[in-house]
Amino acid sequence: MKTEEPKKAEEKVEDKSEKKEEEAKEEVVEEELDLKDQVISIRRVTKVVKGGKNLSFSVLAAVGNGNGIVGIGKGKAREVPMAIGKAVEDAKKKMIKVPLAETTVPHLIRGVAGGGVVILRPASKGTGVIAGGAVRVIMELAGIKDILTKSVRSNNPVSVANATMDALRRLKDPDTISKIRGKTKDRIWQ
Repeated sequence: MKTEEPKKAEEKVEDKSEKKEEEAKEEVVEEELDLKDQVISIRRVTKVVKGGKNLSFSVLAAVGNGNGIVGIGKGKAREVPMAIGKAVEDAKKKMIKVPLAETTVPHLIRGVAGGGVVILRPASKGTGVIAGGAVRVIMELAGIKDILTKSVRSNNPVSVANATMDALRRLKDPDTISKIRGKTKDRIWQ
């Protein structure tokens, strides 16, 4: 009986490590990628304690290389520059690779995170980035030049940014979709 319990525990640990390895494959490791960073929002927040109020700043930032790699992160500190630095470092840890179809996304996708819902729709060349707030910043840093977006429900920058990243994370390139559906690339959207 005692020998079975450690085996089960070892199996659980192995399962968790395998899941973490799979998640790590999706995320991009920072190697001289010529990353640009941009602040999405800065908020002044306070924590009420017995002795008064502790003031600090919460920052949401995005990083990207303008060629399909983008990430967002949050940072909090008593001074704005330190909070920005923490947010940028967090964003670099959470970068993902976005499949692009020339200058737009390969297909329509809906991202959800908390109260934020974002719809990303491919657009023809010359359309530009039709987006606002957090979505625009993330699209530009990802290197998407033509896209139509709609932010539904919440307009909280953190929820909208997380919903945008959810949508980008779930995008699939045409090659993958054609393999899954067993159709040629030109017939997958029919």
